Amino acid sequence: MSTTNPLISIITLNYNQSVVTLDFLESAKKLHYKNFEILVCDMASGENVTEIIHPEKYPNTRLLLSKENLGFAGGNNWGMRQAKGDFYLIVNNDTIMTEDLLNKLLKPFQEDDTIAVTSPKIKYYDQPDMIQYAGFNPMNKYTGRTSIIGERELDRGQYDSSRITSGSHGCAMLVKKEVAEKTGMFPEKFFLYYEEWDWSARILKAGYKIWYTADATIYHKESLSVGKSNPMKVYYHTRNRILYMRRNTSWYQMIVFSLFFTFLSLPKSVIKFLAKKQFTQLRYFIKGAVWNLYSSSHSAV
Repeated sequence: MSTTNPLISIITLNYNQSVVTLDFLESAKKLHYKNFEILVCDMASGENVTEIIHPEKYPNTRLLLSKENLGFAGGNNWGMRQAKGDFYLIVNNDTIMTEDLLNKLLKPFQEDDTIAVTSPKIKYYDQPDMIQYAGFNPMNKYTGRTSIIGERELDRGQYDSSRITSGSHGCAMLVKKEVAEKTGMFPEKFFLYYEEWDWSARILKAGYKIWYTADATIYHKESLSVGKSNPMKVYYHTRNRILYMRRNTSWYQMIVFSLFFTFLSLPKSVIKFLAKKQFTQLRYFIKGAVWNLYSSSHSAV
């Protein structure tokens, strides 16, 4: 691997959002760092992707067509397996990359061999002065909850210091290839949501660091792919929150979490969905919780 000019494989998924993906590819044209390839991994979109996305218009871009929707975890793993780079930039297609993004994300790797992943400061595309992510607080092993540092705060420079963080953000994360080879990739059992937390946990257990890179910025058109109250989002958030805890906590922590979920989270969510007359969301919430009663936590990693 070249330490000064490594090949970066930019991997992004497309699912019925080809026009959005084109905006992302346009931002790639302006990147200062030039030693990259782009893999647009289409997850069996209903639209005719090949009529909309023309890779020859964009530098070093390949369009890969999956026969099925593999989800966020499986789709990105599929892309990484076909990538040629020394680094993988896992990035949402509903983002706009800044010109120096790759340069900034690469720099920490050159300064510390124990860094496995770097994530940029993420801002909202439609509110470019507002922060979405400036690192994660640790996952609470008793509630299965975490919080995002800086979320929905105006950027006044309060998070302009790079540092170790507890988890990488699946919206944009640069991963060293050797780390994926040593720790595995995203756990495909998760399909969507919490998969980056599970991978982050394995990366940290392997002795690596996850780094928030304050001077790297990307803009995110949040919730274009999955609406905030979408039943699918409710299902996978519920299902995978429990699954993550089953895979990454001690027996004692799991007992406390089970009591917390049963007697606080569950009734609170039921009341919320009933009050809003969101009966479909309620059904998917219960479905996500019940799924864990019948599934092994470690199969199909």
